[in-house]
Amino acid sequence: MSVSRTWLVTGASRGIGFNIVQQLLRSPHNVVFAACRNPASALYVVQMDVTDEASISRAKDEVENILGHRGCRILNQQRGYTTLAPKDLSATIIANVAGPALVTRAFIPLIEKGSRKVIANISTALASIGIDYGGQHASYSISKAALNMLTYKQAKERWVKTDMGGTNATLEPHESAAGIIQVVSSATAAHAGRFIDYKGRNGALCIEILV
Repeated sequence: MSVSRTWLVTGASRGIGFNIVQQLLRSPHNVVFAACRNPASALYVVQMDVTDEASISRAKDEVENILGHRGCRILNQQRGYTTLAPKDLSATIIANVAGPALVTRAFIPLIEKGSRKVIANISTALASIGIDYGGQHASYSISKAALNMLTYKQAKERWVKTDMGGTNATLEPHESAAGIIQVVSSATAAHAGRFIDYKGRNGALCIEILV
């Protein structure tokens, strides 16, 4: 008998997050909570602003009421500004670093109920100093580098062609989403805190496994 899997996807209104939701819904065994700032069947859309603790808490209560005794896994997918203007940098770090940290903290009780306790923070190769993409998307790159460290620390403590990518991007959102779902679905404790891409190679997806 197939066991249903419950997913919470943040940043689900566009881009990779939206494509992840679409692809998860293709399986009748997936129950999906799609969280977006401004919000059928196995899809539940919940209002959540990841920069607002009260909003996160309300979303957590809503998800818990629907799930009952079941657990869930989290896919954190955010976006941000590209310039280094102080207000842009601050807003992007709050959304891409503080936001996933707050969401994880709020949803830990639901994650602990699941048979596979998975948190995946969606990062980017733009966060890599070694790959060196130059000065583009500065605030976004800085925030995602911090997100990588957050994911690593959480693991240690046991805790594409989107609007931003532009038309010159070589990877379609649905391809990235399919790979992310496959990587998260097959993740084990050996993947904890690793920086891997949508094909499971060293790259742009941070996965946290709670065991």
